Amino acid sequence: MTRRLASLLALALLLPLGGCKKADPDADRPETARAFPRPDRPVSGPGSNAFAPEAQRDSVNEAQQVMDMARIEPGMTVADIGAGEGYYTVRLAERVGAKGRVVAQDIDTEALRLLGLRIERERLDNVSILRGEADDPRLPKASFDRIFLVHMYHEVTEPYAFLWRMRDALRKEGKIIVVETDRPTDRHGIPPTLLFCEFKAVGYELGAFVQKPEINGYYARFELTPKKPEPSKIRPCRASTEVAAAVG
Repeated sequence: MTRRLASLLALALLLPLGGCKKADPDADRPETARAFPRPDRPVSGPGSNAFAPEAQRDSVNEAQQVMDMARIEPGMTVADIGAGEGYYTVRLAERVGAKGRVVAQDIDTEALRLLGLRIERERLDNVSILRGEADDPRLPKASFDRIFLVHMYHEVTEPYAFLWRMRDALRKEGKIIVVETDRPTDRHGIPPTLLFCEFKAVGYELGAFVQKPEINGYYARFELTPKKPEPSKIRPCRASTEVAAAVG
């Protein structure tokens, strides 16, 4: 046997071994999210940063209704996650007043740039801007009385990691405010029972739920439970029957 033939045979023996190597099932996820379960549901792709024209939303007093239900008061510190063009940011800034604070967060750098220009133009000295990550809102710890997630949660690709890390940003009596639409998660909404289940899995409890067709969706308020589960102990929400069982 020639040396060249021997080398080719050795290579042929090695090739099947390389072909047996399994692909990493989490290769498409951020490394910082891999300790958490993958959501067993589709996720909506990024939509427009404007849910609807602001004049249309104001015509039904959307922000005022939601802020009233959330009991936003002067002096509070509030985060607006997925702030986009700032519909809630600017109205929250007015409500909390000069002694309050609003942090506008988004993962879209262009949206944050445009929002920064708006904040400068409207001279909102009580607003600051923060860029988040898909699995981490990157909010300062123990800082917020309310955190708003308005028509954006269905776009969160790593909900368990995101919600788990968001817990630490709340003050002791802080609340999470969610406004969403009751439709499938790949159609820019999320069924309420699935929302309840995902929050419960990470150690939140539902404090209030109100159907609000006049604002094209529903309102939910969540509060912290004492138990923050270890990432490996989080049980992902799956089929609709399991969602109902988890909430019940």
